Amino acid sequence: MRQISKNLGKTKIAKVLLQNAPCLTIPFLQRSKSRQVVLLDSGEEVLLVLNRGGVMRGGDILVDDQGKFIIVQAVPEQVLRVTAPNFNLLMRAAYHLGNRHIPVEIQTDYLQLEYDPVLSDMLKKLGVHVTLQEYPFEPEHGAYGKGHKHGHDETFEQDYALAQSAYHDHAHSHSKNHPHEH
Repeated sequence: MRQISKNLGKTKIAKVLLQNAPCLTIPFLQRSKSRQVVLLDSGEEVLLVLNRGGVMRGGDILVDDQGKFIIVQAVPEQVLRVTAPNFNLLMRAAYHLGNRHIPVEIQTDYLQLEYDPVLSDMLKKLGVHVTLQEYPFEPEHGAYGKGHKHGHDETFEQDYALAQSAYHDHAHSHSKNHPHEH
């Protein structure tokens, strides 16, 4: 069985060298594992033995033990796409998601996260738009671990109320101290 031990990232390589390269098309969870047997699009099984702690991204170029290239493709998967009528609401949503240590993809006009009905409900209560869609998921670096969710399944209502209270206290205090900023 061939072994893949190097990830060159999105290194610029002449297209002619990649034109016959097989693809490895897998979702985020599998792209975050460094040791596993995977199936290339050609049907061949290969062993991944990459450096721990890294994540394969769509477009990354892998190298096997024979010096051959393999191209990583991020498979579309069910994600929550979060948009908002203004930047402030989108940043509030990003803050609350970050506080839960979950992987989040951050773009200029949307956030994207793995489907989770509890988080979807929380986000809607914050006033942002949440839609279930199929897209490749490419979360920010550093958010790869399974993380901890702060017990949002069991204590969601208390966590949410506390977060809202803190936000409103801050906003109210800010408007008293800076009445002309808004």
